[in-house]
Amino acid sequence: MADTGASALPPTPPPHSAVARAERFVWLTARVLERRLFAHHFRGATADPVETALDAYRNEDGGYGHALEPDLRDPVSRPPHTAHALRVLDAVGRCAGQRVERMCRYLTSVSTADGALPAVRPSRRDDPAAPFVKVEDDPPSALLATGPVVGLLHRNEVWHAWLFRATDFCWQAVESLEEPHPDEIEAAVAFLDSVPDRPRAQAAADRLGRLVRAHRLAALDPDALDGYPVGPGHAPGEHHFPHDYARTPRSLARAWFTDDEMARSLDHLAAQQQEDGGWPVRGRHWPPAATMEARPVATIEALRTLRSHGRPVV
Repeated sequence: MADTGASALPPTPPPHSAVARAERFVWLTARVLERRLFAHHFRGATADPVETALDAYRNEDGGYGHALEPDLRDPVSRPPHTAHALRVLDAVGRCAGQRVERMCRYLTSVSTADGALPAVRPSRRDDPAAPFVKVEDDPPSALLATGPVVGLLHRNEVWHAWLFRATDFCWQAVESLEEPHPDEIEAAVAFLDSVPDRPRAQAAADRLGRLVRAHRLAALDPDALDGYPVGPGHAPGEHHFPHDYARTPRSLARAWFTDDEMARSLDHLAAQQQEDGGWPVRGRHWPPAATMEARPVATIEALRTLRSHGRPVV
C-alpha cells in the first residue's frame, strides 16, 4: 500500500549518505512519532501523520505525558513533555490553533507564583523518572523550562495571557545571568532568538556571548576537550559546542563564533554519527529504553542542525 503521508518525494539518497544511514537507524529503533518526523523532514511527507502520532501523548488537561520526554517515564502531564510537544509542532509548522491554546491553559495551571515554569512538578512523586531529574515539593521557576517555550510561542505569533508574565520572568532571568550553566545559555538563546524586542535581545545576546567565551562554555577545539570545563551536573565529557548554541545560522548566538570555530563544531557533529547510523545521546544514561527512544530524537536534531548550516546531509 502506498504511504499516503508522502506527496512529492525527494530523490532517494545514496545508500551510504548520512541521511540514508540515519533513516535505516530510525526505522530500526524509533517510536512512531520520530519515524513520522523523519519522513516529514527528509522524505517529503506531510505534517498530518506527525500530529496524529503526537496525539497519543496528550492528556485531558491539555498537557502531554507518557514518556514523550524519554527521561520522564510517567503518564501525567509535565512541563518537559509539553515543551517537547511544542517543539514537534513548531518543527512541522503546526504550532497554532486550539491545540496550542489548550497547551497554554495547561502551562498557566502549572506555573509558579511569578508566572514561569518549574523544571519538574511533583504531581506524582512515585512515578518513574531518571535519578538525575530532581523532583522538589515546591519547585522554583526555571529559565531552563520557561525560556524555550516562551521563545517558541513568540516565534509562532501565539498570543496568550500566560506569555506576558512568563516573558517578564525570562527577561529578568536572562539579564541577571552572571555565572550561567551551559543549559541555561541554550534556554536563553531559545528565548532571545524569537522574543519581539529585537534591540533588547541583541544586547542581551552580546553579553551572553562574552560570558560564554570568558567561562569557556563552548568547546572551540573538539580535539582538545580537556581544556574545557563540563557544566555542573553533567556527565564527564558532556561538553557544549558552538552548534549547540547556534542551531541555525540565523541564531543570535552565531555571532559568538568565528567561521572557523563553527566549521570545526559542525565537522565534529557530523563525525558523531555512529556505525548504526544514529547519533549518540550525550550525558548520563538511564534505562536502555529511555536511551533508545532519545537517540532518534538526537539523530533528527543533528541532521537538521547540519542542514540548516548548509552542510550536505544527502
